[in-house]
Amino acid sequence: MSFLDNVKAEAQKVKKTIVLPESMDPRVVEAASKIMQENLAQVVLIGKQDEIQAQAPEWDVSAATFVDPAEYEGLDDFVDTFYEMRKKKGMTAEVARETMLQPTPFGIMMVKKDLADGLVAGAVGSTADTLRPALQILRTKAGTNLVSSFFMMVVPDCEYGDKGTFLFSDCGLVENPDAEQLSEIAISSAASFKALTGVEPKVALLSYSSFGSAKSELTEKVVEATRLAKEKAPQLVLDGELQADAAIIPSIGKSKAPDSVIQGDANCLIFPDLNAGNIGYKLVQRLAKAEAYGPMLQGIAKPVNDLSRGCSADDIVGVVALTVLQCSQD
Repeated sequence: MSFLDNVKAEAQKVKKTIVLPESMDPRVVEAASKIMQENLAQVVLIGKQDEIQAQAPEWDVSAATFVDPAEYEGLDDFVDTFYEMRKKKGMTAEVARETMLQPTPFGIMMVKKDLADGLVAGAVGSTADTLRPALQILRTKAGTNLVSSFFMMVVPDCEYGDKGTFLFSDCGLVENPDAEQLSEIAISSAASFKALTGVEPKVALLSYSSFGSAKSELTEKVVEATRLAKEKAPQLVLDGELQADAAIIPSIGKSKAPDSVIQGDANCLIFPDLNAGNIGYKLVQRLAKAEAYGPMLQGIAKPVNDLSRGCSADDIVGVVALTVLQCSQD
């Protein structure tokens, strides 16, 4: 089976509820129908059932749960909760109500209240539209100081990584992490890879240098991040700084970094900044015809994931299946 087939098979084994707040988009309606047909999750759609169904009449979503914020009997409780959480930041009761009437913040509050297990948005709104209320309402996971993102990359006919499956991070959120932040990204990415694949992570912090072959402020950041990550999570198979070829090709790894615990067998690649990560994933996606699932978010207290605004309905289905597996790890 393919990577996504395996993810879906695992998702079908657990019963999780996922909110899709952008339900007035036809892609979301199509995705919701497919998710329920494939028994991947129970779906909550935010809005009025007849208006949502009218967006894509050919896709039946009658089995979904429909919640209209304006008519929801628990709206006052949502408003009070949000107001109490944010009043020290200047929140007013009026703005709290306005916010809770918006589909994505409302859906995230459903997750906080354990009325749903996770949320997927971003087909219509920006990353900030998803991430801001997620951090305001759910906040970061215990023991985590940073929210970051990752892509699951599945490269066809590839012998490297986990049979062509890699985690790339951060490719979509943290623009220029310092050494401390980079170490947090590496540790979170290892946990994400294990949760979504069941395979032990082997983490390489990437640079243009391998083990001191070049020295600069850029390489030293990766060296320090590696030291911090090893100090925080000594159980991980993790090393750096490594060039990309030394990280994923055994013969080159043994040549360039013979003493490393990573011997060209890394499956989690940690990029030094957003420029490198975003360029890297797009090149692999387009030139190697890889499947790219993400950006997935990590470090939030409960699973919330962002979509590309150019996503297809099938992309949404895939991210929901991955989100279900994140939920099952909580």
